[in-house]
Amino acid sequence: MLIKDDLDNGDNVLNVGGELLHHDKCICIGRNTMRLTRLYISFFVYHATSQSLLRFASPDHDVQAISSESEQNDAEHMASHGAQSSFVPLETTEQSSVSPFRVVGQSGVPAMAAALMPNGNVVFIDKVENYTQLVLDNGQYAYSSEYNLTSNTAHGLGYQTNAFCSGGSFLADGRLVSVGGNGPLPDIDPTVGDGFQGIRYLERGAYYGDWYEPGHTLSTPRWYASVQMLQGKELFVASGSLNGLDPMRSENNNPTFEILDQDGIPATGSIILPILSDNQPYYMYPFLHLLKNGHLFIFVSRSAEVYNPYDLTTSRQLPNLPGAYRTYPNTGGSVILPLSKKNDWEPEIMVCGGGAYADISSPADRTCGRIQPLSENPEWHMEEMPEPRVMVEGLLLPDGKVLWLNGARRGAQGFGTAQEPCFGAFIYDPEQPTGSRWALEGTSDIPRLYHSVALLLLDGTVMVAGSNPMEQPLLEPNYNSPATAYATEFRVEIYTPPYLLGANASKRPQNIQLSQVDLIADGESFFISFTSTANATDLKIALYHGGFVTHSLHMGQRLIYLDHEGFAPGFDEQFVSVFMPPSSSISPSGPYVIYVVLDGVPGLGQFVMVR
Repeated sequence: MLIKDDLDNGDNVLNVGGELLHHDKCICIGRNTMRLTRLYISFFVYHATSQSLLRFASPDHDVQAISSESEQNDAEHMASHGAQSSFVPLETTEQSSVSPFRVVGQSGVPAMAAALMPNGNVVFIDKVENYTQLVLDNGQYAYSSEYNLTSNTAHGLGYQTNAFCSGGSFLADGRLVSVGGNGPLPDIDPTVGDGFQGIRYLERGAYYGDWYEPGHTLSTPRWYASVQMLQGKELFVASGSLNGLDPMRSENNNPTFEILDQDGIPATGSIILPILSDNQPYYMYPFLHLLKNGHLFIFVSRSAEVYNPYDLTTSRQLPNLPGAYRTYPNTGGSVILPLSKKNDWEPEIMVCGGGAYADISSPADRTCGRIQPLSENPEWHMEEMPEPRVMVEGLLLPDGKVLWLNGARRGAQGFGTAQEPCFGAFIYDPEQPTGSRWALEGTSDIPRLYHSVALLLLDGTVMVAGSNPMEQPLLEPNYNSPATAYATEFRVEIYTPPYLLGANASKRPQNIQLSQVDLIADGESFFISFTSTANATDLKIALYHGGFVTHSLHMGQRLIYLDHEGFAPGFDEQFVSVFMPPSSSISPSGPYVIYVVLDGVPGLGQFVMVR
């Protein structure tokens, strides 16, 4: 293989030339094992012929039923076979002994990535597999599905290029875009091509078809790329591997970014991003958050900065976050905490979890850091989760708290490289004093490891799905080895947060109506009417964007509290004026959900478009 890096259009622009790896010439799976700080890091290369043996020569059915109830729950089963649970006793505020987790259906495909679409359905995205539960009209397995939350059934969707470990975002017009991926696997499915430079689009509304790929491609290959919309509706696409090979060798890496325009069409070449270059091999799937000044918070490995994507400069270097590695393959989770006019839209970033090295024995990190990157003297304020976790993901809730769930106490992202799964759902209240912010609010009995997702739904509950820690789906665990102790998981769970448990469920605001659903982030006002409970005293209007969820990253996720006037405590019928944020740097364009939150209890979310 020959890869040549030429800097043609100025020192910042990278053109990758030469002969890229052709997957019909290198079709074996292997591990490239490197030593880093005296510890081995294993990364997996995803090609074709030495995959696990195909279980099905050809698909001959639409859905293979897999029981949504296990004879013995997974936590008990693993304990009886020597696999360890990570449950740590912690004070809980659960209101009953009934678990807030319940299995509702089957995902159809392993849920590597997911997004809540503007039609109310959830779309799952997976890589090319030798088995899924769904078969397309062409006789091949589906690697994407659309999950209907009313019927709890999945419908297969086709795509043209392999979306394995792609990034993604919504476009300003509401379409979903998936970018990058990995190479073809013709021995498994000859109909799906090379996805390293792929750009896939999914539209919902009048159009209800498969993913479509009109031929636009990224300027360079990207596997494990992150995406964030900018204030001008462009997409900032950063990082990725050029070929899926050893990240300890810089010629395999793509520490650059490029811009897609508001239609998801490439607008620039690939531009070197020094924070990525400097943190190889821990440079993939960086955490990205848009700040109120239009700049980006970028975090990778332990390093952070504020970056101006328009003049291509680092506008502020931030201190390193203490602790272990925080991004792929020792990924933790990151959120931008809720924004509001009350604090002048001041952004505060939270990063939790991570790990020491990319191996099944790696201990996870239990620390979290919070930083205000635009403050006069930004510094990390440290605290601890109730337990160490890697592959933990943070999900913003309408009441302003953060749900942290999924992941493991040991290991890293990758195939067969994690153990001791974490079953507890921890809710973090950023408004409480240090030492009083964490509460255990329920436990699942389903391991959610590599390739798991969690999404906030319209009704305020949370969907939890996925876990496919094998190169190809494993339908039954093999407890003889920790690397094969966790099967591919198709079960879909719904998690009910405390604000909807017990008597809270009857306190929802009802009959919510909006004066308009097309909104502009320029300070404009609109109206919301709803029915309130008689004794409600506190009202919040939350504007939420769930973004694109994959590998513990919630790309583009943000929650904004909107100012309002006219709320009258004690009255049943309410009519309030609500004011949008003043800038698209605070609420970038795309589909959002508005939640009316009374005394911490959200009503049914309402889809809107921010233009």
